Amino acid sequence: MSGEPETIQPGSEVVMHFSITLEDGTVADSTEGEEPLRFVMGDQTLIEGLELALYGLKAGDKQSLIIEPENAFGHRDPANIHPVQRDEFPEEMEIREGVIVGFVTPGGDEIPGTVIELGEKEVTVDFNHPIAGHEIRFEVEILEITNGGKQPAMQ
Repeated sequence: MSGEPETIQPGSEVVMHFSITLEDGTVADSTEGEEPLRFVMGDQTLIEGLELALYGLKAGDKQSLIIEPENAFGHRDPANIHPVQRDEFPEEMEIREGVIVGFVTPGGDEIPGTVIELGEKEVTVDFNHPIAGHEIRFEVEILEITNGGKQPAMQ
């Protein structure tokens, strides 16, 4: 043991508090007042651009970064906006502009879609990530890092 504190690397188990804030100050996601997030680097809990901001940090470190859309939730893609027939929504569901609805893909995955326009027979739904196209402030406080056993040296 070198006595050096452990740093975040591929495969590290990380426990942290975080917040994601939009340009206008709106908090898009946060663990403030909740349990911290626990995940393994590379397990796709966080998108790649957010993971990259964590490499090399140690327990106790705090970091605040501005991340451009291309490294965060991507840019808005007009091809991800689709009409959905009104009768595909449950009858009891209140449909209004701005509501985020969970849809199930043919492959069984659930994806969010934001209602952006109401028509008589169709509802226009934006399947871009709700914060796609936004520059974000990503703030983290690293609480704990656990690295597995030493990886074998490459031969």
